[in-house]
Amino acid sequence: MAATAFPAPGRIVANLQLPIQAQSQLFVQPWEIDSGPEVIRDIAQSADRAGFWSVGVCDHTTVPERLASGMGTTWYDTVATLSWVAACTESVRLLSHVWVAPLHHPLQAAKAFATLDRLSGGRVVIGVGAGHVPEEFAALGVDFHRRGALLDEAIDTMKAALSNEFVDGMGIAPRPQQQPRPPIWVGGSSPAALRRAALRGDGWLPQGTRRAEMPAQIAQIQRIRDEARRDGPFVMGGIADWFYVGTPKWACGPVTSGSPEHLADVVADYRDIGVQHLMVHFRSRSAAEQCDQIEQFGRDVLRLV
Repeated sequence: MAATAFPAPGRIVANLQLPIQAQSQLFVQPWEIDSGPEVIRDIAQSADRAGFWSVGVCDHTTVPERLASGMGTTWYDTVATLSWVAACTESVRLLSHVWVAPLHHPLQAAKAFATLDRLSGGRVVIGVGAGHVPEEFAALGVDFHRRGALLDEAIDTMKAALSNEFVDGMGIAPRPQQQPRPPIWVGGSSPAALRRAALRGDGWLPQGTRRAEMPAQIAQIQRIRDEARRDGPFVMGGIADWFYVGTPKWACGPVTSGSPEHLADVVADYRDIGVQHLMVHFRSRSAAEQCDQIEQFGRDVLRLV
């Protein structure tokens, strides 16, 4: 049976952006660097057991040398990694957070995500974004300055191909398990991204939005949807600061820590401003501690919200 495509109204659910699969210096932890697929499996299974609604994998094809010292070059392929996670888990949803859609032909993207949705029993959520690295676009022969228009075209074409077997006389199968199609959520926090999410997306995934800015951006998206008379299901996303369940006894950097009750209050605060899907990540010194944090958060924090 396919998983439900949207969180229940009035409820907030958690997304774990999987460690290891992306190793930017902005967020990679030392233990991730020498970890591999078995550890990704263990962490994804921990999130599955702990009741996380989704796990996320992001997307870069190639990174220019000028940015490699910060971004790194380790970015696992999104669909391949989510396929591995699908085979290792039972119910957690599989989120591309986010897929740089202008860099991929939309029919190829529809084929990949439809296949993943079929193989996983209907657990795919497609998060898409415009991208931000000019050299990556150049290397793949895509006009960086047209990325917004290309993203709009990609969303529209993917919607059509995921909803219908034939588009312009060309057929795609296997068909996705979810009907009429897997949801497409739009990433980004610029005015153009907010408008695109409101008018073309089934949800919004903020990028770099601070907690204090979220109410205004949520209100803006809702206002655009109201004006366009879009009243179907729609998910508002959010990104939390780093969490640590308990009190860390090591120098872990900036973190929101404390008792399960305190962390539940923090999560509830996001819910109360309208966030339904909250991306969380945990400070840890090892994969074992990461799994323990995930399971504590699911067992002791999410149940309180």
